[in-house]
Amino acid sequence: MTETFYGAGHTALLIVDPYNDFMTEGGKLYGAIKETADASGLFENMRKLIPAFRAAGVKVFIVPHHRSRKDDFHDWQHPNMFQVKNIPTMAFAEGEWGGEFNVEFGPQEGDVIVKEHWAQSGFANTDLDALLKQHGIKEIVLVGLIANSCIESTARFGMELGYHVTIVPDAQAAFNPEGMVAAATNAPMYAHAILKTDEVLALLG
Repeated sequence: MTETFYGAGHTALLIVDPYNDFMTEGGKLYGAIKETADASGLFENMRKLIPAFRAAGVKVFIVPHHRSRKDDFHDWQHPNMFQVKNIPTMAFAEGEWGGEFNVEFGPQEGDVIVKEHWAQSGFANTDLDALLKQHGIKEIVLVGLIANSCIESTARFGMELGYHVTIVPDAQAAFNPEGMVAAATNAPMYAHAILKTDEVLALLG
């Protein structure tokens, strides 16, 4: 594991999937992530990290999942099991409250909102890589949801593209404790730094 200095101009904070359905009580998936979110300290730690990064002048990127529509996956050859499961659930539905960004953890003026990802990686079939490069970003710090899905997939892809990747386990959650274990087990395979919130804040310019 290597440490770095998180300074404005070369670092980006990636907030993954900050929708009401995930992060607001009453959301369709809020109950599913609450156990691990409470255990990790997800909400408390994001309340520390996000304002601190913004105050330091570090660019914040919102990395959102595809907003569900009724015709999603119609005539698709290979929708995956999670996509099929979400068809009746319609999590993050377009035009509904659940598909809106959480007021506290979603975008603010000056943030960059990336094009929606269909499955897990925030890089696949989106403009994330192009936007990071245009802002001169070399280091990405990932927080949000889901630890062993969109966080892991985006981080892996980012490492392959040459970014310095930091994982913050206590600012993530999953659908179950096993998902958190899987994320922790896999992270050393792709992350350059695995740091707790307070450790990240200590390295923030």
